[in-house]
Amino acid sequence: MATEAPEQAPQADGVQSLSISEAPPSSSSNPTIQMSLEEKYQILRSVAEECIQEDELRNLLAHKSEPIAYDGFEPSGRMHIAQGVMKTINVNKMTSAGCRVKIWIADWFAMLNNKMGGDLKKIETVGRYLIEIWRAAGMNLDNGKVEFLWSSKEINSKADEYWPRVMDIAQKNSLKRIIRCSQIMGRNEQEDLTAAQILYPCMQCADIFFLKADICQLGMDQRKVNVLAREYCDDIKKKNKPIILSHHMLPGLQQGQEKMSKSDVSSSIFMEDEEAEVNLKIKKAYCPPNVVEGNPCMEYVKYLILPWFNEFIVERSEKNGGNKSFKSFEELAADYESGELHPADLKSALSKALNKILEPVRSHFKNDKTAKQLLQSVKNYRVSR
Repeated sequence: MATEAPEQAPQADGVQSLSISEAPPSSSSNPTIQMSLEEKYQILRSVAEECIQEDELRNLLAHKSEPIAYDGFEPSGRMHIAQGVMKTINVNKMTSAGCRVKIWIADWFAMLNNKMGGDLKKIETVGRYLIEIWRAAGMNLDNGKVEFLWSSKEINSKADEYWPRVMDIAQKNSLKRIIRCSQIMGRNEQEDLTAAQILYPCMQCADIFFLKADICQLGMDQRKVNVLAREYCDDIKKKNKPIILSHHMLPGLQQGQEKMSKSDVSSSIFMEDEEAEVNLKIKKAYCPPNVVEGNPCMEYVKYLILPWFNEFIVERSEKNGGNKSFKSFEELAADYESGELHPADLKSALSKALNKILEPVRSHFKNDKTAKQLLQSVKNYRVSR
């Protein structure tokens, strides 16, 4: 019968991480506000479309004052609003609810998945660019609760801890079960996967234990490997399983595009797009009148604009109904379905709100020399699938 490998405390002198803030770990963006357990739960639950399991999340919050939440990303090209704005919103929610957030810069994973042609130097440049985006967008990096960790450096510094876990996960799962996780790489089970792409899910599953994560906060497309981690806990008799908070996947701009993709320019608004580009992309976006379901413009308001501003302001002439501020998505959906709100007015208001969010990012990449050079390098790279 398998037993769980002993958890080892991290060695401070062995960790190489990218620290954005010099604020002490105990600092808080708003230390005077004390949240109740229920308030913390509601904030964290609002991050996710699905939570596995809600009772475990409540129990975690009741017994641990600073849960560790893990998120990760492959540096693989320019950042679109689904990754830039939504991650900023979600990370800020998690830290406000008391979590410490470890953001895993999965450079080795991007190489395994042939991103940037597998060129690690290019991947590192993209990773630095992405961090600049989140900094400029307003991710709260001044409270000492967010840490960016490069997978290559962290794994190399604790190889004796990491690789035995990867091998154990591989040993305890069939090839068929691992291939079912291929969605996490933007692949499907029918594709001709490389051996590296078979290794990838075993490594991502191991990341969760390596980072000592209490919460996995990733997109719905990463759900299968997070469930694999919970199943692995049964194999090793680990009682406290990682809680999965899977956030919604924002659709692309056009009809039928289930998620925004940086490799498909027609589907995406990028974080440094000029105001005119944003306006044109939203103008051309799929937005059927009176239809809320499957309408990307409505989803952007629901998941980006309302959480960011706590309202959605539509400006129109008195003849067309006058200005209106929507405080909830339900109120907006009712007006749109009834025809009270026209697609052209929705799009105009959406463009204005998005540009307001993106303006600090545009300004940063125009005025900061390092950021400007990073963006130019990333734009020159060919995005490989």
